[in-house]
Amino acid sequence: MKAIAAKEAKNNFGELMDNAQREPITIERRGRAVAVIMSAKEYEKIKLERLRAKLAIGEAQADRGEFSNKSVKEIISEAKAERATK
Repeated sequence: MKAIAAKEAKNNFGELMDNAQREPITIERRGRAVAVIMSAKEYEKIKLERLRAKLAIGEAQADRGEFSNKSVKEIISEAKAERATK
């Protein structure tokens, strides 16, 4: 993965976006990675992989008979609360 300084990213943002279509790029500040820019296509691919992993966990739990007695509303509320703390 290519890494560039934050100032270079700022000064060459258009080029940065073009390069991110080919591979993710780490943006560094004072030599430390602070962000990664990647194509929207790659980001969606990662999100889909995470969703599939979560579904596989749920499927395995269901196969073992581990069901929740929570309502859909409770589950959504908990998920929103968890997301808000991140």
